[in-house]
Amino acid sequence: MTLLMGAVAYDPKTVTIWTGFRAWLRARGLPFDFLLYSHYERQVEDLLGGRLHAAWNSPLAWVRADRMARAAGREVRALVMRDTDQDLTSVVVTRHDSPVATLADLKGRTVAVGAVDSPQAALLPLETLRRTGLRPGGDFRVRRFDDGVGLHGDHVGGEREAARALLAGEADAACLLDANHLLFGREGTLPPGSTRVLAQTEPYDHCNMTVADDAPAELTGRFGELLLSMSFADPEARPLLELEGLTAWRPGRTTGYALLEAAVDEAGFYDPSGRVTAAEYAP
Repeated sequence: MTLLMGAVAYDPKTVTIWTGFRAWLRARGLPFDFLLYSHYERQVEDLLGGRLHAAWNSPLAWVRADRMARAAGREVRALVMRDTDQDLTSVVVTRHDSPVATLADLKGRTVAVGAVDSPQAALLPLETLRRTGLRPGGDFRVRRFDDGVGLHGDHVGGEREAARALLAGEADAACLLDANHLLFGREGTLPPGSTRVLAQTEPYDHCNMTVADDAPAELTGRFGELLLSMSFADPEARPLLELEGLTAWRPGRTTGYALLEAAVDEAGFYDPSGRVTAAEYAP
């Protein structure tokens, strides 16, 4: 039997990445193949439908997979995750010369966010604002940039557009992954010194390799062992790790998704059984 994994093709390099991993895994005796998806919702449904053994899931896709599994009396687990997917934060930023000094000053103003399904540039920072007493769409306007809907924020186009809207004066604040805030500074989207951070979310985790309870344990176990064995010092493994944006695989954990769970409930994104309930979400 071949272990079949799903991955979402948010970028052309996805084919290069998993073709490389397939060769590396097969050379070590693991029968492995992958399917590429255009959006996460179909991937999660196929994982729970038994058409996949594993899925390289976004944090939002993990929330849905876990809810769908629990509703059916089943279980999914996070097998592994990247070291770079642990303890991330998002920030709410304003222009350096803006009169906005505190979050309270955002009342009646406009906040730019990424795509509707972006955890890091929409759901998580908006939940952080809710917890300070600011209601999205009530106390402030939300200007959304729905670029790459269905990719759960992996396609950072909407996030980059939110940053540009802030710089152009079309928004009073923007919600960004902290690492992307730095990236946009390096690439010139947000020139150094042009923004100030108003708020930062609590730490959260991002993607994980989700496996279903009906997957062959011997195959998923070996899959996890091989990924965890990859060393950045190994000249054969290092190019694959660099392409996938990590220096080491870590054992999967789910403790970093509590804020996103709350955000999903507050935004009405999925119901408790994992059904898509976000009115403006059409991947």
